[in-house]
Amino acid sequence: MSERTHVKLELDDIQRGVLSPRPSPYAATYILFRIDDRDRGRELMRRVSTVVTSAADTVSPLGETWVSVALTYHGLKALGVPHESLETFAWEFRQGMAARAKALGDVGESAPENWEAPLGTPEVHVVLVALAPDNARLEAAIDRARPAYDALPGVTAIWRQNCHALPTETEPFGYRDGISHPAIEGSGIAGSNKLEVPLKAGEFVLGYPDELGGIQTPKPEVLGRNGTYVVFRKLHQRVALFRRYLKDNATSLEDEELLAAKIMGRWRSGAPLALCPLHDDPCLGADPYRNNSFLYKQDDPAGFATPGGSHIRRGNPRDAAVAGVPRLHRMIRRGTAYGPLLPEGVLEDDGADRGLIFAFVGAHLGRQFEFAQSEWMNDGVFFGAGDARDPVIGSREGSGDFTIPRRPVRRRLVALPQFVVTRGGEYCFMPGLTALRRLGDLTD
Repeated sequence: MSERTHVKLELDDIQRGVLSPRPSPYAATYILFRIDDRDRGRELMRRVSTVVTSAADTVSPLGETWVSVALTYHGLKALGVPHESLETFAWEFRQGMAARAKALGDVGESAPENWEAPLGTPEVHVVLVALAPDNARLEAAIDRARPAYDALPGVTAIWRQNCHALPTETEPFGYRDGISHPAIEGSGIAGSNKLEVPLKAGEFVLGYPDELGGIQTPKPEVLGRNGTYVVFRKLHQRVALFRRYLKDNATSLEDEELLAAKIMGRWRSGAPLALCPLHDDPCLGADPYRNNSFLYKQDDPAGFATPGGSHIRRGNPRDAAVAGVPRLHRMIRRGTAYGPLLPEGVLEDDGADRGLIFAFVGAHLGRQFEFAQSEWMNDGVFFGAGDARDPVIGSREGSGDFTIPRRPVRRRLVALPQFVVTRGGEYCFMPGLTALRRLGDLTD
């Protein structure tokens, strides 16, 4: 790995949605567009470049409110980006999420043929994301962005998903979410784990050295630099089924909460098992300066506190010995809930659509998002568990079992159902602000 060197990021050219942790609470929306007229699409790029917030704009009259814009491969084609330039983008991006479904474990109920239209189709060209501390300011942000696309013939809004984060910072299964955020050199934003050495900027922003010393960027450089790849996925969560499985496999309410913690790797409060393995500690869970500052290698190599197969340990093995070098697969993850909450204690599905809009940000689609999804979430070989899948989001094409290391006899949960179903998603490229203007200035 390359030596640590100081890198100065061009924050005024990077979209704020790339690096900035989200406020809490907040409301958000995703709006998808189709471009039917190339010139109008280019006009859209010129307009949105004036409303997108940069990473340098952390203190502004808008407060914690911002707008971000990304494009799919089909969107870049619709704008007329030359073929020789398109060929320099990551090959996974050029294929698209639907074509990568099998590798991602999106099979059966989660297969693209079952996705919510128009997700995963060539119809999706542009993704606009707006985020604000509350619904009133969110709608105000959308109103400010509306002139960029409203009354623009040849550009059509084809899908919208409203999301929200609760004051409790929990997701639909009831766990505190949004805890882990990596430290990134040159960003000025502290990571949530004070024990983690900051990662090279090129792991997350194109055009800068990464952990291996390489610099990745599509060509021409003005188009790729300060951009990144963004994955978003709509994940339907079967909350009643999850609750019922825990209840059916627990011996008491206390045991039910312990099982929930072992499956996730954290208590529902956000307190990590690594720091409080025997009981919950809500004060620790709510403390952003302590709830993510831990490692595994020295204190818990066998997973007696945090099982190797638990959700958070699979997603971020930290310093543990696993397949691959964990730092090379680190990514920015963000999840935003959608749909109504299922009332506490309800064990029957009410038929409502609820879940997470999951977002990944990183410069390496293959070795970050796809590696973690295929090798860590949907396989168990990396920690010696055969074909066991992630107990929360893993595809149930494998054993559907989950083992909890325990002395003197390990505990095993069997026949885990499919708790999370993929409803669709897209691979996107989020350009820098200069690149957005460059896209608007394209000519045939």
